[in-house]
Amino acid sequence: MTKYAFDPELTPWLAMLPDVDISDMSLIRNRAGEIQSMIPPVVVPDGIEIREVTIRGHDGYDIRAKVYTPTGVEGLRPGFLSIHGGGFVLGDPEMTEQFSVDIAAATGAVAVSPDYRLAPEHPFPAGLEDCHATLEWLAANTAELGIDPARIAVGGGSAGGGLSAAVALLARDRKGPAICFQLLEIPELDDRLETPSMQAFVDTPLWNRPNAEYSWKYYLSGTPETLGLQYAAPSRAEDLSGLPPAFVSVCEFDPLRDEGIVYAQRLLEAGVSTELHHYRGTFHGSGLVAGAEVSKRMASDVMDAIRRALS
Repeated sequence: MTKYAFDPELTPWLAMLPDVDISDMSLIRNRAGEIQSMIPPVVVPDGIEIREVTIRGHDGYDIRAKVYTPTGVEGLRPGFLSIHGGGFVLGDPEMTEQFSVDIAAATGAVAVSPDYRLAPEHPFPAGLEDCHATLEWLAANTAELGIDPARIAVGGGSAGGGLSAAVALLARDRKGPAICFQLLEIPELDDRLETPSMQAFVDTPLWNRPNAEYSWKYYLSGTPETLGLQYAAPSRAEDLSGLPPAFVSVCEFDPLRDEGIVYAQRLLEAGVSTELHHYRGTFHGSGLVAGAEVSKRMASDVMDAIRRALS
């Protein structure tokens, strides 16, 4: 019996979810296959072409990225920078490949997903700079990719949501490339770990306060002051004006819940058009239980928001 009022459709799956503990990085990386096994095989519909490219990063690092292109589309298409999650320490484009494929299929956008560098081996700002370099590559190659430069969006979930918010801030402050929309799903935004949800949810499935503590410890283990802590933890940014319209989603029993809500509220206060969704009875990563009605609703809301933003 769980002490949390999870959605009844999610509860039977709790015992089958992997135990994610990032206190020992070598152990969790060895168990990455177990986590990956929870994700259904990727279904690629007809008309989606997938290829790999190499993008030269700001410091000369070669970034592997995957490009998902809908074929047979007339006219210019939108572009979408798809950033995977994983607490800044895990994951790759393959982990969220279905998401990138679905964006291309559902919205007609060319999605580009970078295999950005991970902490603790490569602490902030390496991963963020890789993501921003990928955005620059996408914007610089709009003609070749068949993309409308006025319709480029960025988005991701968890750490991918935090990195998406940071990319939006960095692009604003570096005067480009222009972003028309930011998708921040269950985003990891605040290293201070002071919100009520972060203090309360110490034993929730898949993500909890102990994991959040290690995630930020690893990510900030370098010299964050070289770029600015606000780009590592966007909740620290004092000025959120001039950012692109946003979609923010949060889960009820997720330690990241309140920082997402507060960030959405601050975006609104700064004059940024923002849509906020809170899903009752859910936890961080509960979308893995794809058959649950609440998971279907979450996925539908995201694709609808992207479709509207890029139309």
